[in-house]
Amino acid sequence: MASSTAQYQHADPALSVTAAPAAAPATPFTTSSLRHGPFEDAQALFAGTLFVGLAMLMFGQAGLLTGSTAGLAFVLHYATGWSFGLIYFVINLPFYWFAWRVVGKEFTIKTFLSVALLSVVTTVGPRLIHIDYLHPAFAAIAGGLLMGTGVLFLARHRSSLGGATIVSLYAQDAWGVSAGKVQMAIDCTVVALALWVVPFERVAWSVLAAVLMGIFLAVSHRPGRYTGL
Repeated sequence: MASSTAQYQHADPALSVTAAPAAAPATPFTTSSLRHGPFEDAQALFAGTLFVGLAMLMFGQAGLLTGSTAGLAFVLHYATGWSFGLIYFVINLPFYWFAWRVVGKEFTIKTFLSVALLSVVTTVGPRLIHIDYLHPAFAAIAGGLLMGTGVLFLARHRSSLGGATIVSLYAQDAWGVSAGKVQMAIDCTVVALALWVVPFERVAWSVLAAVLMGIFLAVSHRPGRYTGL
C-alpha cells in the first residue's frame, strides 16, 4: 500500500488530485501563482456539484440512470422509493476510507463535502425546479455532458463525487489508464445491471449518457492541458 500511495502522490500535477512531485524543478506549472485558493476551490466545488445535481434531476424526471454509486442509488431509489440523496450519501461512505488511505486528506474532505452537497441538491431540487416535458434523448445528451463538466470541475480542484470517480482518477494517476475510459466502463456496467428495475429503452438512453460523459472526460481530462494546482 505504501508504494502505491507514493506512486499516486507523484502523479502529473495537471491531472492529479494530489500535490506536485516534491523533487520536481520549478516550472511555470508549479508556481504558487497558479495554485487554487480557498474561494476558487469553493466556487468550483459548488458549480461542479450543481451541474451534476441538475443532470441527476433530469435523469430522475426522465426515468434514466447514471453510473457509479449514484447509479446504484438510483436503482435502490426506483426499487424501494427511499430518498435518493440519503441512499447516495450512505453508499459512498466506504469509499472515503479508500480515498483517505490512498489519495489523501484534502481530497477526501473535499469529496465528502461534494457528496453531501449533491445529496442536498438532489433532495431539495425537485421542490425548486420542474420541467413539464423532457424527452429521454435530450436528458441523456444534456445530462451526460452536464455531469461530465461537473466531474471535470471537481477533479481539477482535487475533489470527486465518490465511488467510480475516485477509482478512475486513481487508475489514471497510478497506471496511466484514461480516467474517462475507466469511468465509462464502470458506468455502463452499473447501468446495465439496472435492467431488472428499469425498462430496456430507459437503460439504453442511460448508457448513451454514460458514454457521452466518458468521452467528454477522456477528451478534456488529459495530461498537459491544465496547469492549475
